[in-house]
Amino acid sequence: MKLGILTAPFEDTPLDQVADWAASDGFEALEIACWPASGGEARRYAGTSHINVDGLEKGAAQDIVSELAGKGLEISGLGYYPNPLHADDAQRETVLAHLNKVIDAAALMGVGVVNTFVGGDRSLGLDDNWARAQKIFPETVAHARDVGVTLAFENCPMLFSGDEWPGGHNIAYSPKIWRRIFDEWGDGVGMNFDPSHLVWQMIDQGRFIREFGDRMAHVHAKDVMIDRDGLYENGVMSVGMGWQIPRMPGLGEVDWPQFFSELYRAGYDGPVIIEHEDRNFEGTDDKVKRGFRLARDVLSPFIK
Repeated sequence: MKLGILTAPFEDTPLDQVADWAASDGFEALEIACWPASGGEARRYAGTSHINVDGLEKGAAQDIVSELAGKGLEISGLGYYPNPLHADDAQRETVLAHLNKVIDAAALMGVGVVNTFVGGDRSLGLDDNWARAQKIFPETVAHARDVGVTLAFENCPMLFSGDEWPGGHNIAYSPKIWRRIFDEWGDGVGMNFDPSHLVWQMIDQGRFIREFGDRMAHVHAKDVMIDRDGLYENGVMSVGMGWQIPRMPGLGEVDWPQFFSELYRAGYDGPVIIEHEDRNFEGTDDKVKRGFRLARDVLSPFIK
């Protein structure tokens, strides 16, 4: 395994500067944020574009890989997390077009994974969303497969704000839907696994990894703290992160020894990328770096 970071929190810092810092602080991999430079739909870090994939040519793509390799860093994947199942047809077309550009960029760079969401229309039930996914994703999945890229969906429900309520903006959050995904698209897709979302959904972490560990193409390390007072006051049906609080690994309720034990047991030996959404370590690059260092020190004993 290799420990790395998702570059998205460094919204205004060029990739080469992020890479210099990451390498100097002992990280070995980067998941590189590739949102459209213009931003797009409202989401945290939307607009973070550390690689402009529009018109990226092979020579420039390979130069990026070589430059990072010279610093001792590999690219774990390219990241773009929109809502491909958005209610608006034009919005769906826009994000799918950019997703295909990210896939093409990954292929040019020799990067085997693109991380994204299945998406979801909050006004539809699970089965109706799934029917939409079956219609719109085959072409994109086939394109990724044809160019040697695995499309890795993250297991985050995207159910944390008023515009995502009540159904969420990503249906790929439960074992039930993950079985459908893998039955439908087979080896053309994988999972980008974030354990924090299992905690507040009360899904057994060990059982989940035992069932799906061999389909994990990429792994995020993020923690979550349950605010018991907030949970008592608002209940599980409350909108937003009123009681599920993202934290750096080690500051929440994820069982990290079990997490790594089960990953090793499942044969996972890929990158573990720290996803930083802890508001206690935001506001400046120095605070972001402090959060990443804290997570590094918690996780590094398990990375061999």
